[in-house]
Amino acid sequence: MANNYHVPVMLQPCIDGLNIKPDGVYVDVTFGGGGHSKEILKHLGPKGKLIAFDQDPDAQANIPADDRFIFIDQNFGFLKNNLRLKGFRQVDGILADLGVSSHQFDVPQRGFSIRHNADLDMRMDQHRDLTAAEILNTYTEDKLHKIFGIYGEVKNAKSLARAIVTSRLEQPFTDIDSLKSAIASYIPKGKENKYLAQVFQALRIEVNAEIQVLEDFLQQAAEVLKPGGHLVVMSYHSLEDRPVKNFMAKGKFQGEVEKDFFGNQQKPFNVITRKAIVATDEEIAQNNRARSAKLRIAEKI
Repeated sequence: MANNYHVPVMLQPCIDGLNIKPDGVYVDVTFGGGGHSKEILKHLGPKGKLIAFDQDPDAQANIPADDRFIFIDQNFGFLKNNLRLKGFRQVDGILADLGVSSHQFDVPQRGFSIRHNADLDMRMDQHRDLTAAEILNTYTEDKLHKIFGIYGEVKNAKSLARAIVTSRLEQPFTDIDSLKSAIASYIPKGKENKYLAQVFQALRIEVNAEIQVLEDFLQQAAEVLKPGGHLVVMSYHSLEDRPVKNFMAKGKFQGEVEKDFFGNQQKPFNVITRKAIVATDEEIAQNNRARSAKLRIAEKI
């Protein structure tokens, strides 16, 4: 498959969703290959600003030479504080393209891909201490069971966790091949790739605290967006899409919308996309990563 690192998913729907004003201030919290950012810059006038976040050092090679562009080398879970440090209290639009960039999958030594042997790393931010190897070698059987069951939706999560705990007694996990061989007998025949992808997803989400970071980001996005500003979020699996959908609709991750004394709904957004936008068949044929993408848009009240 072609390297899709610089091919942004659902580019036009994202740009349309941001409703860009030439003099506005916009944030791309997942800069990655820079595809979405470069397109946003095309729609900004001389006074417009684009602030981009990315914790991955490799993303910095894609920074455009543009005076209107500000790069922040941080996780988007620290959105609000970093914007304030740069002098921005409110912005006109925020874009988040969640999940792992194609580049991270394509660089074997990062440990994200099931296709190559590499260290069990999976850190998006190389300054983090927790790696996939440490999870596999130190987490209790019960904790591993929960991670694989909840974050990976692995059917035999309990027996998988037991197999890992048993295997590490003989020798610790160090690389991807050592994990594959230890769990080989638990992988359903004919579904090897899907199963390993679920296991890797679970480990990656735990290593990078992805669900907690996403929830922190959504709450901060509601605070920093101006009234009428748009939040555009693209997710790639139900674990990401669910909190996005709930927060946009209700202002919270679980339960019903809160109401004030007079029965008025207390929520930060109006949902623009009643149903998630998905990629066209044509785009999926050209960029496989678009296959599972769901795009949701909301407007700050």
